[in-house]
Amino acid sequence: EEPVIRLGQRAADWWGQRTTSLHRRGSLVISPARDSSDLTRFARRTTSHQTLTGAEIAALEPDLGDRFAKGLYFQTEAHLSPRIALAELWRGLVADGASFEQGEADPETLTQGDIVVDCRGYHAHADLPDLRGVKGEMALLSCPDIEITRPIRVLHPRVPIYLVPRGDGIYMLGATMVEGRAGAHASVRSVLELLSAAYALSPAFGEAEILEIGVDSRPAFPDNLPRIERQGNLIRANGLYRHGFLLAPALATMVADLILDAKTPEMFHERCPARQRRAHACRPARGRRIRRRESRDRRQWQLYPRQPAGQPPPVLRRQHRSARPHAGRLRCAHFTEKPLPMV
Repeated sequence: EEPVIRLGQRAADWWGQRTTSLHRRGSLVISPARDSSDLTRFARRTTSHQTLTGAEIAALEPDLGDRFAKGLYFQTEAHLSPRIALAELWRGLVADGASFEQGEADPETLTQGDIVVDCRGYHAHADLPDLRGVKGEMALLSCPDIEITRPIRVLHPRVPIYLVPRGDGIYMLGATMVEGRAGAHASVRSVLELLSAAYALSPAFGEAEILEIGVDSRPAFPDNLPRIERQGNLIRANGLYRHGFLLAPALATMVADLILDAKTPEMFHERCPARQRRAHACRPARGRRIRRRESRDRRQWQLYPRQPAGQPPPVLRRQHRSARPHAGRLRCAHFTEKPLPMV
């Protein structure tokens, strides 16, 4: 999306002034030979890249060898270590006089005379009915037998991955996207797909050690763009989706301008109470999956309502996975006999 690209262009400079973990080595996008059409399509949809041959890829990353005949090099991109960056940001704020308290709190109860900024991510979904959780799974690998110095994105029609070096032979491998916040733990299928993709990138990852498998829910609104809302002294900033570290500096600046200068932010969203009640009524029940119906030209999402109290549950049909060749990342699909229109 255009706002993501435009607002994220300043993120590297912002983080570079506040953390030592930022590295400006660009990023590399590659694909297996059988999926070269995905790379061509990606090149048409992006800018500021250089097309590389197999020899040029090997010159940038010798340990990849000659396994990839073509790639895209984004020279201006950078990467950082999120945990180190947050720790350094924390220490800098404490040195400037900020204090931190940890505990359970209801933002609305803290707004008596004070301005409260609610940035709880998916944990705020009870107050933001149209906020959904997109499950993401990642793995942290230790593989000192290979040296990769920049993020590598591997395009694949079903299992696209990215590999980010963390230093000392440690790599972050991610990440899945599962709509519906299905489960609080990583699934066997997701882990197998991630590790198989890493092995396809380089057989050296077959001897890597798994240090950690992480899973969480990315907060996202229907348009996958962040929003800033204000209700009196309560300001909510949420919906950063997959762009947390990329858009956090811009979103924080907008919130600060709203508080200090009463400047309406670009991502400001004014919620209509009547519309909020309708959206809440159409929210899917907990544990209910979201079905994706794909066609050749479009992808559609359908939400199914809560079952009214006192009524028997609807008749459900389960579609076998082998009959859904384009189902992609979803694990299973439950749907009613008469699905509702898109909302």
